[in-house]
Amino acid sequence: MHKRVRFLLGVALGGGALLLYAWYAGVGGIVDRARAVAPWALGALALLVAAEGVVDGAGVWASVRPLDGGLDPLRSVQFALAGDFFDIVSPAGAASSEPIMSRFISVATGTGYSEALGVRGVAKYVKATGQILLSSVVGVAVLRGDAAGVLRTLVAGVVAVVAVGVVGVVVGGHLARLSVAVLTPVAAAVSTVVPGVAADRERVAAAVDRFRTRVAEFGDRPALVALIVLGGVLEQLLVAVALWTLLTALGTPVAFLPILVVVPLPQAATVVPVPASLGAYDLLLGGALVVTTGVASVTAATAVLLFRTASLAFGLSIGGLCAALLRGWRPGA
Repeated sequence: MHKRVRFLLGVALGGGALLLYAWYAGVGGIVDRARAVAPWALGALALLVAAEGVVDGAGVWASVRPLDGGLDPLRSVQFALAGDFFDIVSPAGAASSEPIMSRFISVATGTGYSEALGVRGVAKYVKATGQILLSSVVGVAVLRGDAAGVLRTLVAGVVAVVAVGVVGVVVGGHLARLSVAVLTPVAAAVSTVVPGVAADRERVAAAVDRFRTRVAEFGDRPALVALIVLGGVLEQLLVAVALWTLLTALGTPVAFLPILVVVPLPQAATVVPVPASLGAYDLLLGGALVVTTGVASVTAATAVLLFRTASLAFGLSIGGLCAALLRGWRPGA
């Protein structure tokens, strides 16, 4: 497809999705809330949202580095922003966007789909673990009283992510055999409509082995793991700064650290199979801000709505353009 056509397609997809979201949230409500915030704060919000999307590119670069050299920094940022777009428009939200992006990554790096999915799966796990650990450490120091429930949730999150890692190591062989048994009929069904998908048991088993091999490659590349963690922490800091800025602009200055603690909590909303986790994410983040900072519900809701409006608009427009420029099939495939 010609680049100009892909550009127009990206604009159309991003603009159309943005209009749908504005209709869902209520254009009048968005405008009324925005009028309560000074222009400087809205400008700072836009810059912080854009910076958060760009920083995600560092994690993408580090995660795909084992795939035959991976991607250059500029394309890594493109893939990160395209991933944000698919997080928003995919029917199952973030749960289905990573498999979509793995297809594009496999084509861009000239490697297999299973290998791309493997390294991206590790990156997601490492990133989430780093953010939750940071929140737990900070939470122990700053959260008291009514916020104890939030702290218990964070500790439970740490236990959960560690348990997943331990189970993956201990029963990796059994999981591989179970994966082959489950994925073989799925691959057979998908191969009827999607070219390049392995359809027999032997090929699925080989793909699972490649998946495990790529995952194991991070074991002797601690610098890549550290960069993934650093990127996730920087994203967390930027989101917290954006929310703190909005709350301050709304006339409710609060401490920064409690906001930093709760930023990873709404990630639980990604299990909700709706685009961008609409509704679930907003309620979780707004409620957590009320509990940890003591701001009024309407103030927290206003800050969250403004932040989500900016991040969704950025993801749908710029992310949609980046997604339209991706190539999902190899020539001749």
